[in-house]
Amino acid sequence: MTARRGVLASLMVAIVLAGCSTPGPGEAPDGIWDPQEGTNRRIHDFNRRVDERLLKDNGTGLSDGLPQGTKLAVAGFADTAGTPQTIVNQLLQLRLWRATKNTLRFALNTTVGLTVMDPASEWGLVEDTSDFGETLAVWGLPEGAYVELPLLGPSTERDATGRVVDLFTNPISYIVPAPERYLGPAANIADKLISRSEYSDTVESVLYDSADSYAQMRLIYLQNRRFELGETAPEAEEIDPMALDTSGF
Repeated sequence: MTARRGVLASLMVAIVLAGCSTPGPGEAPDGIWDPQEGTNRRIHDFNRRVDERLLKDNGTGLSDGLPQGTKLAVAGFADTAGTPQTIVNQLLQLRLWRATKNTLRFALNTTVGLTVMDPASEWGLVEDTSDFGETLAVWGLPEGAYVELPLLGPSTERDATGRVVDLFTNPISYIVPAPERYLGPAANIADKLISRSEYSDTVESVLYDSADSYAQMRLIYLQNRRFELGETAPEAEEIDPMALDTSGF
């Protein structure tokens, strides 16, 4: 009962927070609303230093150091463990056919696939993820201001709220006892680290070679996220290094 109340309370908080910050007319003429840019840039600088110390120049070391089968198993387990959360969100979005397909995908991958393989994709049930940030978008709540989160990186007020709620919406966390319930989140983190290593050249070119890595990351995130949600993406534009806003540093 306490767990259910926690989920309901989180949903209510999400609804309130996601609607609390909306750009007014003329405040975001370029499609990017970033009223806390100074704070965001400081967090971005922190994230960049963490990446530089822990991950930069490792190249594809982590990715190349693991057998392909291991990487596929990590990705497969992370996907399987996260599928029930996707199903919950798709039900909340009233996307019943997608939720049904993901239920079948979960059933196949946890039985035939032993939770680490992906036979469902061979049956045409390809990976289809969702989160509570998307649920809020479907419900019509605005994305709010752009924010950069410590360690987690680019987000928006709506998606940041969704991340908090997603901590409570995976049914597995209420069914599987500890410590086994933490294997899914651990696999998800490992999968992200492997992906960071596999795409190190691209990531590092943005973080360390661009004139303004903050602006570039912000644009890339908003373009990709709005494309995923079917929303209007901001226009790409050339960055003038002489016109950068460095106040607050």
